[in-house]
Amino acid sequence: MKGTVLFDGRCNLCDRLGRFLIKHDRMNRFRLVPIQSEEGMVSLLAAGLTITENDTAVYIKKNKFHLRSTAVLHILKDLGGAWKVFYIFIIVPQFIRDPVYNIIARTRYLIFGRNHYC
Repeated sequence: MKGTVLFDGRCNLCDRLGRFLIKHDRMNRFRLVPIQSEEGMVSLLAAGLTITENDTAVYIKKNKFHLRSTAVLHILKDLGGAWKVFYIFIIVPQFIRDPVYNIIARTRYLIFGRNHYC
């Protein structure tokens, strides 16, 4: 069963990370869905988020929603290979991991820029 990765299709960082996943997903484990799409918006709402929360990484697998840093760590684990070693950071409490994630999420447009289309 494929996991669904919601990403901000207007964010250059998110776009690069999506391309990275496509390139390294040799087992075809992921579906990438822009949050600006209808499916993306419906999935955000199902995750308990609003459609304006485009700064939250969402990974959906087996009907379970992983958000923010937890989503990133589960994606890396499922990507396999050497990437799964980063899953060890799941032992760091979420209340420590997520603020670091939030800083990156809030500044991603400023640092990496944004597209005007998805």
